Amino acid sequence: MLDFIAVPLIVGICVAGTYGLFELFARRKERLAIIEKVGEKLDASAFEGRRWFPGLFPKFSFGALKAGCLLAGAGLGLLVGFFLNLLILNSGLYEQELDGWYRNNLAEVAYGSSILLFGGIGLILAFVLELKMKKEEK
Repeated sequence: MLDFIAVPLIVGICVAGTYGLFELFARRKERLAIIEKVGEKLDASAFEGRRWFPGLFPKFSFGALKAGCLLAGAGLGLLVGFFLNLLILNSGLYEQELDGWYRNNLAEVAYGSSILLFGGIGLILAFVLELKMKKEEK
């Protein structure tokens, strides 16, 4: 069924894996150089009792909020796509006009567009909530 995507998918995975491997080694060298440069100026007593560097890392990470809103939006999009498919495409209005192939394409468009729409709305909602939480923090 999805034979046309196997070759590009395998090539993409191989290229991404090779790139990730090279990037991993390059980052390691950069981090070691930074540690050597910073290590000359600081001693170990400066880090006692601290869990993070102030100002370097944010206190809160909103990654979970973004992922949760995106997945909730995608789930809502699947539900809306299902109801669109159930109510509109299978209602009998298009029985004489549509053949099976065209009907399947309409169902794919209903599912895909509703998932993308509600996933985007979920990300916008996460952005608004993040701004609101940052304003309350200050």
